[in-house]
Amino acid sequence: MNPEKLKQLQEQVRIGGKGTARRKKKVVHRTATTDGKKVQTTLKKLSVSNIPGIEEVNMIKEDGMVIHFNNPKVQASLAANTFAITGQAENKRKYNR
Repeated sequence: MNPEKLKQLQEQVRIGGKGTARRKKKVVHRTATTDGKKVQTTLKKLSVSNIPGIEEVNMIKEDGMVIHFNNPKVQASLAANTFAITGQAENKRKYNR
């Protein structure tokens, strides 16, 4: 057997047991929902509480851009000094008047 091809086969990963196909690399599929669940469990550990009645949130960045949230879900933990804002975000340009 060609030593170069043998080395190439050994670099590949066998995902299953004996007799399964060798793959170039093991691919782990992640969805956006798993990331959202991880964030929610972390926020739950911080014991955040919902703040109702907030219609919009504007975050002004140093470069003059504004991140605008319309009807966001705002959660806060005053003990941990943490605020979580979730919802559809929109980037806008700040206008100086």
